[in-house]
Amino acid sequence: MAKAPSRRRSTGEGGTLLDIRNLRIEAKIYPPGETPRKITIVDDVSLTLQRGKVLGLIGESGAGKSTIGLSSMGYGRGGVRITGGEVILNGRDIMKDGINGLRKLRGSEVCYVAQSAAAAFNPAHRLMDQVVEACLEHGTAKRAEAEKRAVALFKKLGLPDPENIGKRFPHQVSGGQLQRVMTAMALCSEPDLIVFDEPTTALDVTTQIDVLAAIKDAISDTGVAALYITHDLAVVAQVADEIMVLRHGKLVEWGDTRQIIKEPRQQYTNALVSVHHIDHREKKPGISTVLAVKNVTAAYGGGLIKVLKNVSVDIFPGQTLAVVGESGSGKSTLARAITGLLPPEQGSIEFAGKPLPRRLSERNKDELRQLQMIYQMADVAMNPRQTVGTIIGRPLEFYFGLRGKERDNRVAELLDKIEMGKGFIDRYPAELSGGQKQRVCIARALAAKPKLIICDEVTSALDPLVANGILKLLLELQAEEAVAYLFITHDLATVKSIADSIAVMYRGEVVRYGPKSQVLTPPFDAYTELLLSSVPEMEIGWLEKAIKTRRMESAGN
Repeated sequence: MAKAPSRRRSTGEGGTLLDIRNLRIEAKIYPPGETPRKITIVDDVSLTLQRGKVLGLIGESGAGKSTIGLSSMGYGRGGVRITGGEVILNGRDIMKDGINGLRKLRGSEVCYVAQSAAAAFNPAHRLMDQVVEACLEHGTAKRAEAEKRAVALFKKLGLPDPENIGKRFPHQVSGGQLQRVMTAMALCSEPDLIVFDEPTTALDVTTQIDVLAAIKDAISDTGVAALYITHDLAVVAQVADEIMVLRHGKLVEWGDTRQIIKEPRQQYTNALVSVHHIDHREKKPGISTVLAVKNVTAAYGGGLIKVLKNVSVDIFPGQTLAVVGESGSGKSTLARAITGLLPPEQGSIEFAGKPLPRRLSERNKDELRQLQMIYQMADVAMNPRQTVGTIIGRPLEFYFGLRGKERDNRVAELLDKIEMGKGFIDRYPAELSGGQKQRVCIARALAAKPKLIICDEVTSALDPLVANGILKLLLELQAEEAVAYLFITHDLATVKSIADSIAVMYRGEVVRYGPKSQVLTPPFDAYTELLLSSVPEMEIGWLEKAIKTRRMESAGN
């Protein structure tokens, strides 16, 4: 395939495109009723990126990955400010360009691909209008030429019906397709640098392979340089030439991809590379269920769009049912049906042997208490203006009427259970790491003393070390509290670490169901086989092998 034309600007020495020197980034936080204070987000970090190369930025939540990536555009979000160092792009320090200069380079020299394409697109405008917007705004192409570029990129990225997909609105394409459209939008203005910020984290493993392959091919064909931000070493090993490991806003290690994966020099990097998944022994089911979903069918759009079709699963006290499947398979919709947010059209749901009212509004306080939920994004699940003590204390007040010292003592006990301690009681969410925020959400759910907790992708946004800690904590709490989990995930490694039983969903139906040992033992149905073969491995060249195998199997069929 011929390489797409690309503009070439003045270069730094040795073909250097981006040169970040001694970068320091700070943020000012404003706790209610307290004096504002500064915190350091990035501390004296330097990096260089050559033209046409990919540098992976990895590290746990709060490491400064996205903040450094956005600094290449001269941008700081949420009150973040670049307070030291230089950001040299195409041979000039962009921090001296002024606001007008920065506006000119954003969407022209540097483009950004966000983690959540669904949140990044305007739902009121067609895809093509948004893809070509930067070209028209910066005058790099007229409308006809920009649309021609966009269609060529749609083809390159493997999107269906590339001539017409731009006429659709964002809600009319899948999550994986929308993520590829966003990549096309970034490439359309022919930038020198693209910042990929966790572009596949929210995708299921089968879709992730397609998007990763499309991104890698697009980078190779266009010659664009990229910063690829992720917490998943297995993913970044497939696309990056070099990897930079970050922690607490500081550089830990930097080297070529093979060296980082095979011969890490620093203890933290070695821990990331060698993280072992939990060896969880499957527990046998009891006699009575805590939750029994029987032949449930549910739909959107007044019954027009069937999203659950005759689904039946059981969950037993003190056990974990993992529900796994690709985006749109019905996993989260099943949770909505169980919680009463989407009342089933047919079938029934029993809780502790009793029928559970179909609608949330029809359930009494005790029914609400016994069924709690932990969400994927802890950031948006907590009120940023409330302290940790207030957040955990709310269900204690609501369900049990605890007040004052009695409530505070119970909050302290719960903080001890999640291995944080009472020293966090007066902290605000902005002062916590991603893993700590998720632990607070776990404590809030436990405060209600539930029989069942629905965990919706609770580790998908966390780095492997922190995710492993969360999984171990959930298993320990399960043993202590005899609480059951409905664990929704697209990560097969997580399923192996925590599940006792597994339900594999595809297009609203349960296609494979049973004890973990049975579901993960061959022979497999075609879809489960695809899921298992799509889990990324920390091996250079794994992506190419996986794509080749998939194409051979498709040709054979």
